Amino acid sequence: MWWYRGLRTLAAGLLSRALSASGARGAVLDAGCGTGGMLRRLGPAVAGRPTLGLEYDGVAASFAAGKAARPVVGGSVNQLPFGDGALAGYLSLDVLCHGGVEPALALKEAHRCLNAGAIAVFNLPAYEWLLSAHDRRVHNVRRFTRRQAGALLAGHGFRVLRSSYWNTLLFPLMLLHRLFGRDDAESDVHDYPAWLDALFSAALAIERAAIRAGLALPFGGSLIVVAVRT
Repeated sequence: MWWYRGLRTLAAGLLSRALSASGARGAVLDAGCGTGGMLRRLGPAVAGRPTLGLEYDGVAASFAAGKAARPVVGGSVNQLPFGDGALAGYLSLDVLCHGGVEPALALKEAHRCLNAGAIAVFNLPAYEWLLSAHDRRVHNVRRFTRRQAGALLAGHGFRVLRSSYWNTLLFPLMLLHRLFGRDDAESDVHDYPAWLDALFSAALAIERAAIRAGLALPFGGSLIVVAVRT
């Protein structure tokens, strides 16, 4: 799906660039890796650091290990099964918003397991007022503004290096769909016609170029944050 491809490309680029400028040592963890799509996108290493996944659901973890050909550990982001300072990178894609996650605990654990100067990348759904049937279908119980995310990270030992909304060009369509959709509507995650998938993918490619150039987009359906562990 165009959204997942766009997210993975954006997150991988930001993580690689930030890690390349970091002296932190250790592995890069995809925390909440699901069935392994992002872990496969990262490959065996990012900026010279080996990758691995963490997934709570045993079936999904098994899929992820096979798909990505990388180690996947069973466990929760609320209680990471890693030693203090073991990680150089931490990737969290739409995890802090999940109903089974306690953001304060997850960030405390991330901070414990990352060593000083390590990089963390978070993707979050934007704007609490956009909670919808889609969120219920994917078990999201919270959404964030840029300011809220920055304050949450700062309060748990992270310094934000950069943050930006994204899915901006398509935001008007998303807004109409969410505001006027049925309460029992299906998730937005489904197959799209090839021409529409390509069109939406092109919109995200334009946004990635802008973010890569250093711009922070002022609004959007999602929020991506790059932070350093202090």
